[in-house]
Amino acid sequence: MSAVAYGKSHIELEVFKSPTCGCCELWLNHLTAQGISHQATDLNYLGSLKNKFGIKQNYQSCHTGVSKDGFVFEGHVPAKFIKRFLQDETLTQDSNNIGLSVPAMPIGSVGMEMGERFMPFQVLLLKKDGSYEVFAEVSRYEEQF
Repeated sequence: MSAVAYGKSHIELEVFKSPTCGCCELWLNHLTAQGISHQATDLNYLGSLKNKFGIKQNYQSCHTGVSKDGFVFEGHVPAKFIKRFLQDETLTQDSNNIGLSVPAMPIGSVGMEMGERFMPFQVLLLKKDGSYEVFAEVSRYEEQF
């Protein structure tokens, strides 16, 4: 799907998560509030799914979103970066890109809010060869929206 098509159409993710994870539900609420639809599938073990999509262990988090075109959004990636990625044809046409990740579960990322606490984090652009580039740096909570 072209960037123009994503810009005019509805973004929908299939999200794979643990059935007992509360932060995943909060992240899903964030997606909904930002206009991204999702269908959640609960799995007791996510390791093989993450391996299937080429998400190396050091880039993994608690849930995995997958777009219609097979791009992955691992962990607490803010919706604005998902939209930016999917609407950038130079990124979606590069066959080496698999998607974005916010590794681990940074405090203060969307879905991981803990009062006023915030841990700056990076959104990584994942590559099929296992490497990454920094896609965005989030130094303040407000920069996620």
